[in-house]
Amino acid sequence: MEKRQYHTEMDDIIKMLPSDPPPKLLLHSCCGPCSTAVLECLTPHFEILLLYYNPCIAPADEFARRVETQRQLLDAMTPVHPITLLVPPYVPEEYLRAVGDAMDTPEGGERCRRCIAQRMEEAARAAAAYGCEWFTTTLSVSPHKNASYINQCGERLAGEYAVRFLPSDFKKRGGYARSVELSRSYGLYRQDYCGCLRSLAEAEARRLQRGAGDNGNTHK
Repeated sequence: MEKRQYHTEMDDIIKMLPSDPPPKLLLHSCCGPCSTAVLECLTPHFEILLLYYNPCIAPADEFARRVETQRQLLDAMTPVHPITLLVPPYVPEEYLRAVGDAMDTPEGGERCRRCIAQRMEEAARAAAAYGCEWFTTTLSVSPHKNASYINQCGERLAGEYAVRFLPSDFKKRGGYARSVELSRSYGLYRQDYCGCLRSLAEAEARRLQRGAGDNGNTHK
């Protein structure tokens, strides 16, 4: 079976959209830096409700820092159509319940799949509640996220919540590199771990490994 090209499917949908008024899109944002290139791509075509729902992020001060980074980006942008930020209360217990016994699985495994599914379901629910015609997520801009799984989740939830899902693979056509470039241009804080405590521990282990490698090189 030929692999689906979600980014071209999105292009085809956008070509058919009305422009006046633009349709409303609920966009789940995993973080400010990832949302840069995605918003640049979507704001010419949609009025956007940007949902910052990420109970996976830990600790609490990191969550607050990432929310502030998201606000910093929106304050700096001049979008074609309005962007409204929605930040639900930080309830990390919601993430723990969703992940359950998969907490100790590796990065990219069942832990991450459950986390993605939980955040996307909240996006679909919010899209229906706020009267948005479409929903999608910034998650596929990351080279570490499985775009096929993300889109499968979105299509399933579209049926459950009666909201259209916008297929996407935002990393394509240099989307991830563009997000890095824009983040630097806007002076945004770029975190070095996905968000949860397990990913933080893995990031700290990588830092220690790099440090040990640097020390070894120094003594050669």
